[in-house]
Amino acid sequence: MDAGLLFLRLVFGLVLASHGAQKLFGWFGGGGIKGTGMFFRSLGFEPGQFYAVVAGLTEVVGGLLLALGLLWPLGPAMVIGVMLTAAFSTWKQGFFGGTETPLLIAAAGAGLALTGPGRYSLDEGRPWHRTGSQGNMLGLGAIVVGVVAALILYLLKN
Repeated sequence: MDAGLLFLRLVFGLVLASHGAQKLFGWFGGGGIKGTGMFFRSLGFEPGQFYAVVAGLTEVVGGLLLALGLLWPLGPAMVIGVMLTAAFSTWKQGFFGGTETPLLIAAAGAGLALTGPGRYSLDEGRPWHRTGSQGNMLGLGAIVVGVVAALILYLLKN
């Protein structure tokens, strides 16, 4: 199980961090802050460049924390928040018009929040590392924080 969690965390976290790098730096064919800001503006996020930086930083930092298994469950909470915001923002386009992918990523983040980072993580052996019922409560807390953050961001844009 620990090897599976490591694999999932690494792939999931690094892919998410690369999406953030697209937004922030224009790497991997991304639009950078300017291009992503224009896209965010089209979704109703003003100022678009500010939200591009927020989304990019959240994806990079959340993805790296997730990949490393560090400061658990902060990384999953960040993933849930940014992906639910994306899902809410594309809802008018229909479920298969852009909502399904961020919703799926948010669900994976929630699942990881509840399972914990596993033994092969930088949190292993640290005083703040929690398992069992304490870990489950932290995971539930991460889900709540992510959902509340997404709702606040979505409501601020409207």
